[in-house]
Amino acid sequence: MRIVVSTPTGQVGSRVVARLHRAGVRPVVVVRDPARLAPDVRRRSEVVTADLMDLDAVVRATRGADALHWVAPSLGPDPVAAYDRLGRVAAAAVRENGVARVVVQSSVGAEARQGFGEIDGLGALEEHLDGSGAAVTHLRCGYFFSNLLLDLAALRAGVVASQLEVDRRIPWVAPDDVADVAALRLLSVDWSGRTTQGVLGPADLSGADVAATLTELVGRPFRAEQVADDVVAEQLRAVGMPPTQVEAVVGMARGFRSDVRQEDARDAVSTTPTTFRSWAAEHLAPELRGGRGTGEDMG
Repeated sequence: MRIVVSTPTGQVGSRVVARLHRAGVRPVVVVRDPARLAPDVRRRSEVVTADLMDLDAVVRATRGADALHWVAPSLGPDPVAAYDRLGRVAAAAVRENGVARVVVQSSVGAEARQGFGEIDGLGALEEHLDGSGAAVTHLRCGYFFSNLLLDLAALRAGVVASQLEVDRRIPWVAPDDVADVAALRLLSVDWSGRTTQGVLGPADLSGADVAATLTELVGRPFRAEQVADDVVAEQLRAVGMPPTQVEAVVGMARGFRSDVRQEDARDAVSTTPTTFRSWAAEHLAPELRGGRGTGEDMG
C-alpha cells in the first residue's frame, strides 16, 4: 500500500507517520525541509521534497499513491485563500494520478462554508476534493488541546483566555486521537464515496471547565476569561498581522458563538478517548507548576 502523508513534521502528521510505520507501511512523506525529519523517520519513509502549493511537485509526490493524507497548513497573509489554493492543488493531483482514497484533516465548522473565519477555507478545500473523483473522508476535528500551549503567558498568570463565552462548550480533542483516526482510515480499504467523520474528543468543554481542571491539576487558581473580538484583533494587528489574517483568526470564534448546527454528531464513532485531564497532566501542568503566579504569589 502506497500512502502519501503531507505535513509529516506537524503535530498530527508526525503521529500518523509513526502509526503507519508500526503497521509495516513505508509512507511517502512530503516535506519542504527534509532536515526537519528525524533520522529514523527518513530511514523508514520515502521522502519527497515539495512545496504543497506547487502543483507539479504534488503531482509527482502522489504518483502511484493508493491513499493520501492531506493536511493543509495555515499559510500566508490570507489563510482562507491559501486553503482554497491547497484544495485545488490536492484535487488536481488526485485526479491526475487516480488516487483512490483521500483523508482530509478538516474542522468542526467547515460544514457552514461561511462565517467561521479561517475555517471557511477548509470548507472550500473540502469542496475541491469532493470533486476529485476519489473516495474522500473529511475528519471534522474539534479544538486541539495543544492550542493551549500557544498561550502559556496567560495561563501562567492563571487565565484561560478565549473569545468564546466562558460557559460555551465546544468539542476539544487530543492530536494523538486525530492521528489514530486518520491512520485507521488510511489503512482501511472498506469505504467509498464522500463522507465526514467527527473527531470530537470524549466531551465538549468550556473555558470554565478547562480552568477548573487546571486548578485541580496545578494546585492554584485558574479562571476563564472572555476576550472581546476587537481586543484580540488589536493585539494581532500590533504584532504585524495583515487585515485578512486578523479577520481569519477572529472570525473562527465568531462562528463558534453562532447557532450553526454541527453536522457531525457526537456518537460512538466520533467520540475519542483521551480526556483533557490526562492530556493536561502530561503536557500542560508541568509547564505551569512552579512558574509565575504560584499560590503564594496570588495571595
